[in-house]
Amino acid sequence: MSSQREPHENPAGMSPEEFRVYGHELIDWAADYLADPRRFPVLPDVEPGDIRDALPRHAPERAESMDEILRDFDRIIVPGSTLWNHPRFLAYFANTGSAPGILGELIAATLNINAMLWVTGPAETELEEVATGWLRDAMGLPATFEGTINDTASSSTLYALAAAREYAYDLRIRAEGLAGRSDVPPLRIYCSEEAHSSVDKAALTLGLGRAGIRRIRVDADLRMDADVLADAVAEDIANGVRPIAVVGTVGTTSTTAVDPIPAIADVCEEHDLWLHVDAAYAGPAALLEEKMWIMDGCERAHSLVTNPHKWLLTPMDCSILYTRLPETLREAFSLTPEYLTTTTQARNLMDYGNSLGRRFRALKLWFVLRRYGLEGVRSVLREHIRIAEQVEAWIRAEPDFEMLAPREFSVVAFRYKPARTDEPTIDALNAALLRRINEEREFYMSHTRVNGKYALRIAIGNAMTEERDLAELWSELLRVARSLKPADV
Repeated sequence: MSSQREPHENPAGMSPEEFRVYGHELIDWAADYLADPRRFPVLPDVEPGDIRDALPRHAPERAESMDEILRDFDRIIVPGSTLWNHPRFLAYFANTGSAPGILGELIAATLNINAMLWVTGPAETELEEVATGWLRDAMGLPATFEGTINDTASSSTLYALAAAREYAYDLRIRAEGLAGRSDVPPLRIYCSEEAHSSVDKAALTLGLGRAGIRRIRVDADLRMDADVLADAVAEDIANGVRPIAVVGTVGTTSTTAVDPIPAIADVCEEHDLWLHVDAAYAGPAALLEEKMWIMDGCERAHSLVTNPHKWLLTPMDCSILYTRLPETLREAFSLTPEYLTTTTQARNLMDYGNSLGRRFRALKLWFVLRRYGLEGVRSVLREHIRIAEQVEAWIRAEPDFEMLAPREFSVVAFRYKPARTDEPTIDALNAALLRRINEEREFYMSHTRVNGKYALRIAIGNAMTEERDLAELWSELLRVARSLKPADV
């Protein structure tokens, strides 16, 4: 179908009739994809530059038809995409763009609202308060924690640590900055050896540098050692360093270990340090009665981040930063030029981070929480944990494989370890095994290192993933592992 008018002649880019036709076509495409994503390979068969070379070097001067655009979408974009929303995507932290969330994203894009001020998005501002409040209550956090939605945990952690820097009020950093000041001692943030790299990036962005991060040794279960933390803080103070924050993790990236938050909170309270908790992945597990313990001590944190776009069925991107000191977060970022002043006394979301433009992310989360209900979300989480338990059982039953870390949630870290093989060769064999599995493009796994050992990593987090997917992957892992020869490494 071709438009009766050129897009530049129509304020919406196409007529309502044409939009309806292609909207139905794309909804049909999305519904077909969600009905059977396994018909697509999870990994594309492309090399760097292939997609770029398949597309014109310059934008078209004349309008092109939607038929042409969608042909290229089917011919180039889809085959060249790594399909995160696929039941056999098992790398990093697998996630779900659920149908309710996708529809929420569609309406958010249609409304195209920027809720920077309350007056520019009243419903959007207050729905964000409501949706984040629902999740806060379900996770067992106190009502004193207020939530704001950002893009990713990297931004949320950056904002939390900016608030931690502001929390050191006597340094007057908001007013005077850091550069050239001899009266400001070296500042330091603490996290475990297993903490996410976003903590380091936040330190770089905030002007603390790599020296501003001190990574704390972990115990046998890969959790931060709170006694080592206490000693490190005391040592730094004695040496003229100013501690300002500690980042504890509930569900570390490599192995999903849970740091001892109550003991860490004790250290923070002794020295009046800001405590930020990274629960980006594992936070939703607190919805389960049997996992509620993971929030123990988190009520004493100053801030906590969790990402509904990881394990809560919400399309990318949606990261919630909770804090019980919202005014400190606001003081770190609030800046109101004349053109943004209003007479309305209300919460303005632009004051709680660096972004002035704020997409209507709360809508898709609200759709997800209402359509699934907490019971539905719990059912998905429990099934993922059950499948991960089954994978662990297969690994433990196979003499040539071993677990490399305790499994607490839906992530399994393990390796192939044939008898009478030295460590460097074992690492090389596992790298070759991962490469072979991913080259087949039916499954996508990732790797990490656990105590210096190359680890294969299976992350179960897509709502469409079933035990049969993991059974087929396990069969492939056994087959490929047994076929590897020294020449392969």
